[in-house]
Amino acid sequence: MAARFQMACDSQPPSLSPSFVLPEDIRPRLQQVSHGISVPVIDLAADDQSLVVGKVSEACQQYGFFQVINHGIPQALCDRVLDTVAQFFHLPPQHRNQYVTTDHKKKVKIFNYYANVEGRRVNMWSETFTLPWNPDPVETEYLDVVPEEPAVYREVYGEYAREMGSLMERLLGLMSLGLGLEEGALKRRIGAKPELYSQANYYPPCPDPELTMGLGAHTDIVAIAVLLQNQAPSGLHIMKDDHWVSVDPIPNSLVVNLADQVQVLSNGRYKSVIHRAVTNSVMERVSMVMFYAPNDDTVIKPIEELTDEHHPPLYTSFTYREFMQRFHAQEGRRRRVKETFELPHTPTQSTSPN
Repeated sequence: MAARFQMACDSQPPSLSPSFVLPEDIRPRLQQVSHGISVPVIDLAADDQSLVVGKVSEACQQYGFFQVINHGIPQALCDRVLDTVAQFFHLPPQHRNQYVTTDHKKKVKIFNYYANVEGRRVNMWSETFTLPWNPDPVETEYLDVVPEEPAVYREVYGEYAREMGSLMERLLGLMSLGLGLEEGALKRRIGAKPELYSQANYYPPCPDPELTMGLGAHTDIVAIAVLLQNQAPSGLHIMKDDHWVSVDPIPNSLVVNLADQVQVLSNGRYKSVIHRAVTNSVMERVSMVMFYAPNDDTVIKPIEELTDEHHPPLYTSFTYREFMQRFHAQEGRRRRVKETFELPHTPTQSTSPN
C-alpha cells in the first residue's frame, strides 16, 4: 500500500524527479550521520524526582532534545494514533486533497514543505497534515474539523489530546524547576490560551534517500513539541557539535523538543536545536508532533529571574504575532527568526550560570 502512495496534490505517485532532488552540496550525506551517540533517555517515573529535574535541565542545555519513557500515555493509545495517521495517509488522494492549501493561517491543512534552492523549488519527500488540539475534555469543538475518515480518527485524537495536555504541563514544570524557577513559571510566561496544534507526518519509502530530504534543517518556532514516531529506520537527526546525530526510535518512548520560545524565555540557557527529517528506502515512516505555542498577543522575553549583571537579556521582547510575521517572511529558505530579536552583547557575557 505504501508503495502506491500519492501526494494529495498530485495525480501520480511521487518519483525522484528533479523537483525532489537536492543539489549535491546540501544532500543529507547519510553515511556521515552518527548513530552511536543519541539524545538522553529520561525515565519520568523514577523515584528520585530531583534527579529527573537535573537530567531534564542538562538535556535542555546540552541537546535541546531528549526522549522520555514511562511518560504516562498508554502505549496502546500511542499505537492507535500512529495506525490512525497511517490509515489517513493511505486514503486515496481525492479524499485528502480537500485539505491541501498554501494558506498558513488555516487551522486544518495538508502542506508540502519545500526549499528555494538556486532559484528553484525543491519539494520535500513528505506530506504533512495539521490540526488544532485541546486537552480540555469540555472544549471539544476542535474535534469537529477532524476528518471523518478513518472512522476512529476523532475518538483516538481526542483521547491522545487529553493525555498530551497532562504530559505537556508536567514537562514544562520539570523544565521550569531545572531553571531554578517555580514549577509553573514557563507555562505562565507562555501565556493563557496557548496555540495548540498537531502535525501528522508521512514519509513514503524513497528510491534513493541520499538525493532528497523528508524535511529540511530547521528549528521549531513554538515553545515545546512532543514527537511520537513509529519504529521505522531512524528519520530524525539533530545537530550536535556541528555534526548530525540520529535520534533512533526507542520502544514506548516520546521525543521532546525544546523550541525557539523557550530558548528566549530561558535567556539562552535552554537550546532550540536544528534538526531535520530524512527518508529511507525500506518502509514508510509515520509520526505525530504535538505543538504548544503562545497565542499571538503573548509577549515573549527573557524571564527576569534569569537575567542579572553577568547574564544580561540576550533578546528583545516581542509578541508571538511579530515572531510569526518574520517567520513567514523567510518562507522557503533556512529560517533564522529568533536571531532577528537578539540584542548586541559582548563576548564576556554568558548564557549559563557561573
